[in-house]
Amino acid sequence: MPDMTWIAAVARLRTRRESGVLVTVATVRGHAPRDAGAKLVVGQDRSWGSIGGGNVEAVAIDRAREMIEAGKPEPELMDFALNDKVTNQHGVQCCGGTVSVLLEPLPVVHAVAIFGVGHVGLELARILARQDIDLHLVDSRAETLTDKRLGVLADAVAQVHVHHTPLLPEQVLEELPRGTHVLIMTHDHAEDAALCDAALRNSRIGSIGLIGSAAKWARFRSRLATEGGHDEATIGRIKTPIGLSGITGKEPAVIALSTAADLLRTFEEEGSW
Repeated sequence: MPDMTWIAAVARLRTRRESGVLVTVATVRGHAPRDAGAKLVVGQDRSWGSIGGGNVEAVAIDRAREMIEAGKPEPELMDFALNDKVTNQHGVQCCGGTVSVLLEPLPVVHAVAIFGVGHVGLELARILARQDIDLHLVDSRAETLTDKRLGVLADAVAQVHVHHTPLLPEQVLEELPRGTHVLIMTHDHAEDAALCDAALRNSRIGSIGLIGSAAKWARFRSRLATEGGHDEATIGRIKTPIGLSGITGKEPAVIALSTAADLLRTFEEEGSW
């Protein structure tokens, strides 16, 4: 089987939610094994493509894997002299030129799951779809997930995953990528309660947000403790109300904007790797 293209390799890493580094020959002076623009994709365990082999490629791969291991988000530029007077780690390359190589991290993108794609959920999806994230939309009602209704997301930057769950929407929690941020805002308080309980039992997910009033949360907190058996520290994983404090508007678009802003702040605090 022929090796995949660098574009396909980048897509593969994203789909598998694995970090990597895109290595590009940025500049060439004189003779070099590859021209400017040649690319190599480095993952944790293998690589795709080539920037010419030899010491340049070997050193670039070593450094790329160090960046992956360290979770380094900033790109780096490395310079190489290709002559027999340079002591190289991986052998001599004496083409006679000089090469600059750009290493660009390909972090694992953030993932968000919205449980309940009603008025607020759809407004929130419209905002978050403009971000480079994995966006999961989950609802037990087929009519909320029609192509026509979700057509407003047609130009999404995010990769949108739609889950219709007529019976047990909480089962989707087991399918979500590790670290997914979960927002619970369904049409049914019983469904919200079941999702809160299931989310608290799942250590793989990231933050948990719940839409609703103080009265709703008081009932939920009591049930999570008495019926669910969760302690206060565990229940404290749930943030409610969602969104930025101080923004009190109840219009769906206002709630969605506030929630998205708070979530983006969480992304920055968390980092990309």
